[in-house]
Amino acid sequence: MSQKADYYQTLGVAKNASEQDIKKAYRKLAMQYHPDRNPGNKEAEAKFKEVQEAYDIVADPQKRAAYDQYGHAAFEGGMGGGGFSQSFDMGDIFGDMFEGTAFESFFGGSGGGKRKNRPRRGADMQYQMDLSFEQAVFGHKTEISIPRTEECGDCLGKGAVNPSDIETCPICRGSGQIQRTQGIFSVATTCHHCGGGGSIIKNPCKSCQGKGRIKKSNKISVSIPAGVDDGFRIKLRREGEAGENGGPSGDLYLLIRVKEHEFFKREGNDILLTQSLTFTQAALGCSVKVPTLAGSVKLTVPEGTASGKVFRLRGEGVMDVHGHGKGDQLVQIQVETPKSLTSEQKKLLREFAKLRGEEVEEQDFLGRVTEKVKDIFG
Repeated sequence: MSQKADYYQTLGVAKNASEQDIKKAYRKLAMQYHPDRNPGNKEAEAKFKEVQEAYDIVADPQKRAAYDQYGHAAFEGGMGGGGFSQSFDMGDIFGDMFEGTAFESFFGGSGGGKRKNRPRRGADMQYQMDLSFEQAVFGHKTEISIPRTEECGDCLGKGAVNPSDIETCPICRGSGQIQRTQGIFSVATTCHHCGGGGSIIKNPCKSCQGKGRIKKSNKISVSIPAGVDDGFRIKLRREGEAGENGGPSGDLYLLIRVKEHEFFKREGNDILLTQSLTFTQAALGCSVKVPTLAGSVKLTVPEGTASGKVFRLRGEGVMDVHGHGKGDQLVQIQVETPKSLTSEQKKLLREFAKLRGEEVEEQDFLGRVTEKVKDIFG
């Protein structure tokens, strides 16, 4: 198995890169390798997933801190590829790592208590939400179906419908651990009889088979604010996996993916648009209808406008997702060169060029170069 690439190297940023630099690098790579821009390109698709996975970790302060300290070992599986992904309770890393060993009583252990019976927070989840350009700009309300683990409704998370079916483990007497003395050391190991739970279920709940939790698909109403951009993350508190033993549920993170528009492009809160003009329109000046996010507006183009000229339409951009005003729309002019001219049109253009003192007849450039060479070498 090949070693996983460093997330910072994948994004092309330094380990101490700022949040802004990370987002800028991610957006550039995401645009470059996006499947919509590389249809059928498996290498680009794989690269896009790597970039997305790296950004999901490095852009989150808590996950970034865990990655900086433990590397890839801090996460199970990965966050790439879209759909759902899960993380785990960082508070349980050491306990799970040393469970059932002599180190458990020193690192994150319960010191003889019911470690597995304590309330534990549910895992966070991630859901990739694909939006159209317009939905991201104007906001969007919808319902999503989330398959997640929830507390069993029949046994209320206890694993047995009747409390009388739950007995204290006779081996560890409810502690979940067995103390063994070896010389001067007292070693605590997980009870093999109850698995560290401290209790035995005689008649498990039929709905959850004694686990206390079941997998269930739930519909959640989601309101996407106006102005979100590709890569934006929305946190829905307590909508993740259910906790254990009365612990709180984890959170659900919505990762926004925005599809490209037919002719609009987005740069921050500004909208970019290329407007084509004929040679005559650009030379003489004109008024054209330009599409915007809110409809068409009239743009006055002065005479003599060159190709590449940019006009700014104030306030016709995207509403800032944090409510800090709206961006602008930038209209770049592209002058089209006329093709397939008739004889009459060519004649008129030659007359126009003659009036301007321009030479447009066929030039013998090769002959001129040959004569220059002869002059140089005698």
